[in-house]
Amino acid sequence: MKRRVLFVCTANSARSLMAEALLREMAGDQFEVASAGTEPDKPHPMALQVLSEAGFSVDGLQSKSLAGVEREHWDYVITLCEKAANECGNVCQPAQQIAWDFPDPVPSGRHATFALTLKEIRERIGLFTLVHRKETGMKPMDFNPVTVFKALGDELRLAALMLVRQEAKLCVCELTAALDISQPKASRHLATLRQAGLLDAERQGQWMYYSLNPRMPQWLSRVLDETADSNPALIASELERLSAMPDRPVVQCI
Repeated sequence: MKRRVLFVCTANSARSLMAEALLREMAGDQFEVASAGTEPDKPHPMALQVLSEAGFSVDGLQSKSLAGVEREHWDYVITLCEKAANECGNVCQPAQQIAWDFPDPVPSGRHATFALTLKEIRERIGLFTLVHRKETGMKPMDFNPVTVFKALGDELRLAALMLVRQEAKLCVCELTAALDISQPKASRHLATLRQAGLLDAERQGQWMYYSLNPRMPQWLSRVLDETADSNPALIASELERLSAMPDRPVVQCI
């Protein structure tokens, strides 16, 4: 049975929405996730932008009032600012109350600040899911073949994965150019591949780079190798567009 997690901050426009999108895609098999605000506003465009750039789906994200969900059952209520923690100390009992405190990126209005907030929340959620797995004795991702082949059963997603395999590491702007699709569409497909455990993502400077998941099992690596070796023309046109891309970002050596 999935545990239910509610993220709360004041406006439910940036931090808690980011947390909702991150946990849903990082561990949607373990948790049902929602977010709300004590004084809800509307999703901040910059929050949605950095989520999309990082490959996370923003479909369905909307600001909601805490009053509309506080009577539901929640296993965890996680506040993301001190103000929300002070106002929500006893809501949704007997849920476990967890207080995180991240500076509000909205006053800055800067892309870099929103991206940093996303990175920090993602790291905290990674720890949260790791602790949950240990507490519940859950096994790590098992790369279920049905999930894997569903993710690969789309021409664009297969091409994206083959491109990343070929080039070792690509950013979303490179994949957008190679696949000749919009960035939001590319981000949605990349999010599906990440959710299936096929890709890892890492921010370097202003770019989010994608690479094959190093924890991928041997049987899956062999499938990808055989697919590439037996179908040399599979991504020929995509590689041509990638080579012709002007001003390609340079991967940093770290």
